[in-house]
Amino acid sequence: MILRTGQRVVFIGDSITDCGRRDTAAPYGAGYVSLVRSLVSARHPELDLEWVNRGVSGDTVRDLAARWAADAIAERPDWLSVLIGINDIWRRYGDRPDEAVPIDEYERTLRDLLRQAVDATGCRLILGDPFLIEPDRTFPQRADADRYAAVVAALAAEYDAVHVPTQAAFDRVLAVSPAKRWADDRVHPHLPGHAVLADAFLTAFEATATH
Repeated sequence: MILRTGQRVVFIGDSITDCGRRDTAAPYGAGYVSLVRSLVSARHPELDLEWVNRGVSGDTVRDLAARWAADAIAERPDWLSVLIGINDIWRRYGDRPDEAVPIDEYERTLRDLLRQAVDATGCRLILGDPFLIEPDRTFPQRADADRYAAVVAALAAEYDAVHVPTQAAFDRVLAVSPAKRWADDRVHPHLPGHAVLADAFLTAFEATATH
């Protein structure tokens, strides 16, 4: 386990991270953040950790940049987990294409935000891939998600971050089950889908600790 007692773990991202944390499911949300917190607590009761959820529904990296100082840096994380990108992609396929974020801007913005956080706080990073719960890799939105995920994987290597391959986690369950079991719209997971995410995070935490 990479986490150490007394550390502050901050999660930031879009609706997948938010998951009601600002209203009905305050303060951790009803998704993977709450599950990760609960599972780490159950598996490692000796750890006394502080958990913070700063997900906001609808965010792209542009939105993260606008609130980064207040919601990431000011939180003084020991670990900062970032899961962002599906809105950057998804908007291209909806009625707000002008709000889609091209991949070069996505990479440039995310790299800059990560550098700001590390320089200001000395935090370690946890980076999750944007994903689409769709088994057909030739489906245009899925193909885009894979391209953006490759950017995240490269940034994880660049920053010596913990990399959480969330798309691979969903691909594993999609090999033996329909997408509808995990999400109605291929983007917002049901609770079992959030469990897939949480399991991927826990696996990454434990695997990284062995290296």
